[in-house]
Amino acid sequence: MRTARWTTLAAVAALALAACAPTDDAGSSDDATDGALSTVKDGVLTIATSDPAYEPWVVDNDPSSGKGFESAVAYAVADELGFDEDHVEWTVASFDQIIAPGAKDFDVAINQVSISDERKANLDFSSPYYTTTQAVVTLEGSAGAAATTLADLKGLKIGAMVGTTSLTAAQDTIDPTTPVSPFNDNDQVKQALTAGLVDAIVVDLPTALYITAAELDGGILLGQLPDSAGGDEFGLVLDKGSALTGPVTDAVDALREDGTLGDLEAEWLTDAAGAPVLQ
Repeated sequence: MRTARWTTLAAVAALALAACAPTDDAGSSDDATDGALSTVKDGVLTIATSDPAYEPWVVDNDPSSGKGFESAVAYAVADELGFDEDHVEWTVASFDQIIAPGAKDFDVAINQVSISDERKANLDFSSPYYTTTQAVVTLEGSAGAAATTLADLKGLKIGAMVGTTSLTAAQDTIDPTTPVSPFNDNDQVKQALTAGLVDAIVVDLPTALYITAAELDGGILLGQLPDSAGGDEFGLVLDKGSALTGPVTDAVDALREDGTLGDLEAEWLTDAAGAPVLQ
């Protein structure tokens, strides 16, 4: 009996020592991320965007700089996930490649992709990191070229696309003395502006940034309309059923709640892009 009792006590002591002993599986803080999240490259978060990538989304076509709204958002999300700058890699994918069904060679993509039910049938999205605001565009030499306030816009002839948040924002926020002119699509809206049928147009901010830079000769972005969110929502794109969808969404939500997304929007889409909020 005594021998059996000592044998039992020895076994218990051995188990206790084994439980306290360090093991190779414990890992260090450096590889904690590797075990927590499954990525296409171990220990690295691979992010896709297009080439070229345009300002103010990416500055100088270099997303790795962290400059530009989407570049800065991507690094902020990566940091929330536990990846520092040295463990983020960028890869090139066109817009069509990003939204195409099928497995991807990246973990997430950021490229002004609007969240829609149709796309969600084949892709996962994070929660929105940006909801488009509405902006006012005019031309050099037009009656609206010197406008800097909502009061300055009130007497102008305004155009917008029918059935859009842009039209509603123009009617409710500007409330011009002449009813807003509705057009079937944004191409007609631009044509009305260049033909002089309207003095200014209201479109979402991403469209305003693009057409003033690339499509309108002498285009002027006057600024954003206040309290005009409610247009398209941009989300980070992931494989359908990706294990990262939940963590990435949690990261975006945290950045929204602590004010980081608002600060980055103000820095890159209001100040740097020259799109002040009109009052």
